[in-house]
Amino acid sequence: MSYKVIAELVCSPVGESVSLSKYVRAAVREIDAYPEIRVLHHPMGTVIEANSVDEILKVTKLAHEAIFKMGADRVVTTLKIDDRRDKERVMEDKVHAIEAE
Repeated sequence: MSYKVIAELVCSPVGESVSLSKYVRAAVREIDAYPEIRVLHHPMGTVIEANSVDEILKVTKLAHEAIFKMGADRVVTTLKIDDRRDKERVMEDKVHAIEAE
């Protein structure tokens, strides 16, 4: 299946402890459980591929809310969306484009 929308998501609690892994883990669980998306977790966030911006926004909200459910009083979420509609592609295409030549 090809995807059109590629997004990078970072969800972080503010004002909690130095170690944030338990909060991030809760957000990652929500992302991983979401159907019909591809996911690539990396040290500073998560890349998501989906068929629509709506799907990206839905999974973003789930990840954001998961951190509140862990007890955080404040959450900052950064979302970068690349919505290209002239051709089908996947996240690997973006990497291959900069490796060419």
